[in-house]
Amino acid sequence: MGPFQLQFALICFLAIVMFHSTHAQNSQQDYLDAHNEARREVGVENMVWNATVAAYAESYANQRIGDCNLIHSSGPYGENLAEGGGAFTGVDAVNLWIGEKTFYDHSSNTCAEGNECGHYTQVVWRNSVQLGCARVQCVNNGYWFVICNYYPPGNYVGESPY
Repeated sequence: MGPFQLQFALICFLAIVMFHSTHAQNSQQDYLDAHNEARREVGVENMVWNATVAAYAESYANQRIGDCNLIHSSGPYGENLAEGGGAFTGVDAVNLWIGEKTFYDHSSNTCAEGNECGHYTQVVWRNSVQLGCARVQCVNNGYWFVICNYYPPGNYVGESPY
């Protein structure tokens, strides 16, 4: 292999590595897989990606890019928000929400006192079958802001998610 071919091969390799590291665990399929794994565990239908819902998530994420505040959009969809530093990915955010499962008691449809479980119940809400998510890096602190929106919305008080 000549010097030009070697340089070209190295550039291609670096481009692939950089693409993989920046898009790893942030693709549509990554979000869907993380959600659908939790949904399978409780016997709920898989979600599908919805481009309109994703565009809404992207638009709202871009509104939060300046401050990274976890303020809900009050839009027409169900919604989960997260933020994290370092290499915080979309899948990391979904796993945070799913981690609330340990605080949720399905038989009584309640959350353990002093704990959150509403993010988890939105992930597994049986009637929320369409998903759109976005992730942006905030300019004020370098953290990552992640939003997932759900259609139709769920998490109605007094109703069981599944």
